[in-house]
Amino acid sequence: MPLTVCWGTDTPPVTRSWDLAHLRIWRKTVKFFTGLVIIFICFVFLKGGTRRRLWETLSFTLGGTVALCVGVLTSVYLATLHENDLWFSNIKEVEREISFRTECGLYYSYYKQMLQAPSLMQGLHGLMYDNKTESMRTINLLQRMNIYQEVLLSILYRVLPIQTYLEPVYFYIYTLFGLQAIYVTALYTTSWLLSGTWLSGLLAAFWYVTNRIDTTRVEFTVPLRENWALPFFAVQTAAVTYFLRPNLQPLSERLALLAIFVSTFLFSLMWQFNQFVVLLQALVLFTLDSLDLLPALKASWLYGIQIAGLLLVCALQFLNSMILGSLLISFNLSVLTARRLQKNLKTGNFLNRLGKLLLHLFVVLCLTLFLNNIIKKTLNLKSDEHIFKFLKAKFGFGATRDFDANLYLCEEAFGLLPLNTFHRLSHTLLFSAYLSVLCVTGTAALAGALHNLSDSTRRQPMGSVGKDAVSLRPATAYNFMHSVLFGLLALSTMRMKYLWTSHMCVFASFGLCSPETWELLLKAIRLYNPKRMCVMRYSVPILTLLYVCYKFWPEVMAELSELREFHDPDTVELMNWINSNTPRTAVFAGSMQLLAGVKLCTGRTLTNHPHFEDSSLRERTKAVYQIYAKRPAEHVHGLLRSFGTDYVILEDSICYERRHRPGCRLRDLLDLANGHTMDGPVQNDPDLKPADHPRFCEEIKRDLPPYTAFFTRVFQNKTFHVYKLSRNK
Repeated sequence: MPLTVCWGTDTPPVTRSWDLAHLRIWRKTVKFFTGLVIIFICFVFLKGGTRRRLWETLSFTLGGTVALCVGVLTSVYLATLHENDLWFSNIKEVEREISFRTECGLYYSYYKQMLQAPSLMQGLHGLMYDNKTESMRTINLLQRMNIYQEVLLSILYRVLPIQTYLEPVYFYIYTLFGLQAIYVTALYTTSWLLSGTWLSGLLAAFWYVTNRIDTTRVEFTVPLRENWALPFFAVQTAAVTYFLRPNLQPLSERLALLAIFVSTFLFSLMWQFNQFVVLLQALVLFTLDSLDLLPALKASWLYGIQIAGLLLVCALQFLNSMILGSLLISFNLSVLTARRLQKNLKTGNFLNRLGKLLLHLFVVLCLTLFLNNIIKKTLNLKSDEHIFKFLKAKFGFGATRDFDANLYLCEEAFGLLPLNTFHRLSHTLLFSAYLSVLCVTGTAALAGALHNLSDSTRRQPMGSVGKDAVSLRPATAYNFMHSVLFGLLALSTMRMKYLWTSHMCVFASFGLCSPETWELLLKAIRLYNPKRMCVMRYSVPILTLLYVCYKFWPEVMAELSELREFHDPDTVELMNWINSNTPRTAVFAGSMQLLAGVKLCTGRTLTNHPHFEDSSLRERTKAVYQIYAKRPAEHVHGLLRSFGTDYVILEDSICYERRHRPGCRLRDLLDLANGHTMDGPVQNDPDLKPADHPRFCEEIKRDLPPYTAFFTRVFQNKTFHVYKLSRNK
């Protein structure tokens, strides 16, 4: 769906009081943080027991206040960018809805549907027995999709006395931007817990904002599932970091476990890819537990919480098949089972221990694959098979002509992380600091792991391996491995970089403020003494913070002053025409992205949609997309009518696509899947054959008899062509 952005200079100058008010808030913040830095520097050099206790109390209070302020300011900043980019408060309702592009519009449509229902019970019934999202089918949307957040927001909007002064769309987007305050506060807290000073949390928050392009995309994809889920994942990471602290009081430990469970559950409830993210987290726990860098009992608790959280989500989603067949559940059960089978895993000399470790890894791997295969075959689960086809092709295990896998392979978001990402991150000093901290911590982790494997007979408190050995706390080891594995995920799949870059801010800021890091570094160059370590621990992050503020504050203020306006007249015209000229029961076929907007703006029934985690929907989407393949009119008509289609929308931007490289255009993927040679300068395999018919989306516009007998053009503009299907053929 095309989206054109008009710069503010192309329209008459308009004063937006909403923006100016927030600009004033940002400017006043400069004085606030300057004062904080001065107070902080003064108290660093105070001595004495009373002063120390006073400093600790004041530091905790001040650090907590700063965390809340930074979180709220980041939320306001992102909301302002969203308003300035679209002039959201001034555009029409249909334009606001169109701005929720692709799957974002689909999810928001259920919030709108719940509010338009005569009662809450009727609204819930409509979601559980939905026959408009997929034509000729009745599906349970609460089972298929992660939309409990839309249900909850619609209930709150009905119950709270806010209807008179807050529109439903603003209640929705303000909730999302409010979650970003929780997100940044959680990142701040994690860094603080790791380093012992809230200065690192402040630096993490500043890095998050100044690297916004690579840390979040909430301002232009508001309803996206990850924008709901990632704040709770950040809370979970903070809670795990606290839980891994040694010598916790029983009450503190139980509260930490409760926080981990609740945040894991909420994260899993709000994102369909939860199982893959939590699986990586389970791999972190498994690695550290195997190397004795993590208390085994605490690792077991975390495994159990992951399983319990996912099973609770499974129950709420009416036994969602994708969760039941997840690798996470199979892996965690296998780890716990293998641990019981190998009771003396952490005893013996180095070679003995290494052999046991390799055997343990083999047992866990075999049990995981066996258990997962049994579950999927027993329940006949195919919900996530497209993901494994994609991964198989992506990592070079043979080329594929599978249409679903190629859809992912050809999308930039699922490609490798571009190199210019590192240039942007280095510009703010983030990546340089991150690599330095990663090297130091990685060396300590490797030394600690080798020491544990070599000296398993002498048991010592976790994180303290002797005076002459390198010490690494469990919380530090956990965040190190977390960063490494999610970094590998981001490098392989660009869309997942937001899981890594936000934690990169945390880990880099922790390293610059951590006594662990500076002690290791100064000892390595034989310059260590406690005073020098203290000076480096505070002076380097303060100088970095001042540099980031000096360098990027003008850019942030200029960005907040830049005004644009949403402009997509062709899509607006299409939605208005559908609302005015088609019956409410009409069924529409077209691209997944466009149909999500049709569902939101018009409420018409769809043949397919962007939520791709269902095998039958994937087959249906491939059939509908034959409108862009080389197929005869009669064949396409038969396919569309088999789904009850009344109207089909053709898009020139797809039919004549140039955004993707040759071989990756949608029409090329269809030709490849159909065994036809592809058009243009592209290498065709020898077994591909020329099609017997021209491309449907091009030929239908010529209004030749074979096509007019089945399709009648009823609407067109520069972008879209709508055809009505005949019923008597």
